[in-house]
Amino acid sequence: MSIIEDPIDDLSVTPPKTWATGLPAVTHALQYSLEQTSVRRTALTLLNINQAKGFDCPGCAWPEPAPGKRHMNEYCENGAKHVNDEATSRRITRDFFKQHSIAELDTKSDYWLNQQGRLTEPMVKWPGATHYEPISWDDAFDVLAKELHHLANPDEAMFYVSGRLNNEAAFLLQLFARAFGTNNLPDCSNMCHESSGSGLGESLGIGKGSVNLDDIHNSDLIFVVGQNPGTNHPRMLSALEETKLNGGQVVAVNTLPEAGLLRFKHPQKARGVIGQGTPIADQFLHIRAGGDLALFQALNQLLLEAEDAAPGTVLDRKFIESDTIGFEEFAEHTRKHNWDDILEATGLTRAEIEEVHQRVMNAKSVIVCWAMGITQQKHGVPSIREICNFLMLRGNLGKPGAGVCPVRGHSNVQGDRTMGVWEKMSQAFLDSLGKEFGFTPPSHHGLDAVDSIRAMRDGKAHFFLGVAGNFARATPDSDVTEAALRKCRLTAQISTKLNRSHTVCGDTALILPTLGRSDRDIQESGEQFITVEDSMSEVHASRGRLHPASPHLLSEVAIISRMARRALGDKVDIPWEEFERNYDTIRDRIARVIPGFDDFNARVKQPGGFVLPNPVNSGVYPTPSGKAVFTANDFVKLEAPKGHLVLQTLRSHDQWNTIWYAPNDRYRGIHNARRVVMVNPDDLAELGLKDRDTVDLVSVWTDGSERRAEGFTVVAYPASRGSAAAYYPETNVLVPLDSVADISNCPTSKGVIVRLEPTTE
Repeated sequence: MSIIEDPIDDLSVTPPKTWATGLPAVTHALQYSLEQTSVRRTALTLLNINQAKGFDCPGCAWPEPAPGKRHMNEYCENGAKHVNDEATSRRITRDFFKQHSIAELDTKSDYWLNQQGRLTEPMVKWPGATHYEPISWDDAFDVLAKELHHLANPDEAMFYVSGRLNNEAAFLLQLFARAFGTNNLPDCSNMCHESSGSGLGESLGIGKGSVNLDDIHNSDLIFVVGQNPGTNHPRMLSALEETKLNGGQVVAVNTLPEAGLLRFKHPQKARGVIGQGTPIADQFLHIRAGGDLALFQALNQLLLEAEDAAPGTVLDRKFIESDTIGFEEFAEHTRKHNWDDILEATGLTRAEIEEVHQRVMNAKSVIVCWAMGITQQKHGVPSIREICNFLMLRGNLGKPGAGVCPVRGHSNVQGDRTMGVWEKMSQAFLDSLGKEFGFTPPSHHGLDAVDSIRAMRDGKAHFFLGVAGNFARATPDSDVTEAALRKCRLTAQISTKLNRSHTVCGDTALILPTLGRSDRDIQESGEQFITVEDSMSEVHASRGRLHPASPHLLSEVAIISRMARRALGDKVDIPWEEFERNYDTIRDRIARVIPGFDDFNARVKQPGGFVLPNPVNSGVYPTPSGKAVFTANDFVKLEAPKGHLVLQTLRSHDQWNTIWYAPNDRYRGIHNARRVVMVNPDDLAELGLKDRDTVDLVSVWTDGSERRAEGFTVVAYPASRGSAAAYYPETNVLVPLDSVADISNCPTSKGVIVRLEPTTE
């Protein structure tokens, strides 16, 4: 294996790609995999990933085709990299922590920390210590229990969950937290798709998507909005290719011309290897940052006007009258939108919008897909409500080829929420949980991710447990977040690999190493499997195939069960030992607590698992009125003062969440550097800057505060006018803790007003 070194910035820029995947993706995936582990282990992982009897890829939440229709290589470049990054043969032992102080580790890059390999035994940092040292599992659980008992009240504890966690462990963690006495269950959804849950919940009564893969394949028209599937969930491109081959159309809406939405070369088909591939977007709307709400308001206005011109031929009046409320108020509000405002907010021409409108008029079924380009705006929730308005006008809900499709990132972020990992679970869920386990869960709402940081910052929370994530790097306002974590009396991380959250410590800090998704999980009753839920509500089994990285690793289920048993004692009568011994017993309880999981164990053992029911597809809306809700959303135009731009944070192609695997962004033509900011050439000229200038990014906020990210290289790039783009987590420092989306409290990482200050030597 190669020597692990931090890459040295040596920026080179090539023209952005106009297509994605093909043979280069295969080559890059294999090259990274073989740098991490052996040919044998690479083959074992790649032949089992996303297979019915294999394990679910942790890389994203895009669903797999039904068993029998899956390719033997049912994964993407980034999935292969991520799985073999976890399957690495590199190991971190106690000698590593003896050699490197925490202060030294804190100076290392995210890349370097990740490349050290798998964690192999529990470690502790005692108050005042400079290094981690080994600790037994029993002693580690004693430390956790002692600190939990020392809290003045249960709400001083935070239990953070990443979407990598499985259903069984997520159910146990929320059960433990509520038996302990708190609903403080922040999770990664708070920082990415919380706006989806809020907007869909208000409009449709359920915060999940309503479509399946067959709908994607057979839709007449699909919108892909604020989303880069070529990097973040590349298997979506094969589904969109199927859409195109079946005669459907795709409209891409983005501030950047993403390669995967231009043309896709399927690496498992001849046309993707030796041919030209498949064009994906029939129309690309190069929208201004934050202009998505205005776009759908314009489309809705055009639909209303078309109905006025030909009554009874455009809108689905039957659906509107039977399934919705609020149409008249919505229609009156929508007719008042001003086209000059819409064109300025979107940066589009009226002809472009009318061309999209005509595509909508010609389509019998429409799906709107979106991701964080929508959700991480201050007006993300109104934007999603407006998308629902758009779909309801022509009855594009509950029928084949139509519906809402929020595309999640983590592999089980949706499942964690279904299992109860949310600070605001319904009283019905809490009552069901309490009845099943014989206790009364707390009914007051807990703290989400942003509010948890505030609580730690203000000395109102003292215990932080992070499960399967990298909280310190995933959150906004980096300096504030890190200072808040360091104020805790105890921080603990359940992890497979080293990351920044292990170097940002409370007085006492624990590293609790766990099995990876690809590892075999053998408990007292035999080999176990876990389950996950994908973006389309499909629940299926996942079975690891690799020998664990260390004999000292525990599964997440085992860690949570033992922690709960030690911390709760006889407070509640919950069979934690039984749960650890046999995961079937956890699924039996889930089936009794959560609707849709009847006969869980039998159904999930069928190839491909089962699909949770979505009431919207049956014409049932769990809203107060029992109907879908048209909403009147105020027009919003995201404006930057003269001399400023709207910055969007994003990830590079060689990156999974907060961790980058190489300092490259191949599709965008950025190589060997990450501290770059991409800006339209015309904006650069207007700002008096030129390509390759070095600048500081300074974010400015309505309260007069500023935040600075230093030493970025300007790259002239075909971004939409008035916008800029740069990578996270390097730019998280620019987003204040208090800059959040209305209603959802989601950080506004896609709407950061910045000025570019030239650096002086």
